[in-house]
Amino acid sequence: MLQFILSVLLLGSIGVILYLVARSLPRIEEGEVRRDELGFWGKLVASEIPEKADQLFNSFLVKFLRKLKVFLLKIDNMISRRLKKIKHKNAGAPPTSGFEDM
Repeated sequence: MLQFILSVLLLGSIGVILYLVARSLPRIEEGEVRRDELGFWGKLVASEIPEKADQLFNSFLVKFLRKLKVFLLKIDNMISRRLKKIKHKNAGAPPTSGFEDM
């Protein structure tokens, strides 16, 4: 099971790296191409659909990352409060190792 999880993480990270590399490549401007010479996939690539899909994905990514940031900050605040309570609770007690009962 561990090997499966590690392979999924590896392939996922490779996918993220490939996506980031593809986004960083400069956009290639091509001259006018006659649409009747293109096949289905050529027409799809030459249309505005990929650009709109990229804009939609970017807006989703920005919203998701902002919500993730807020969520992580809330968890950080919760952990900080818990640590403060533990620190104040143990402030008057002498330090123990936990092996006194044995």
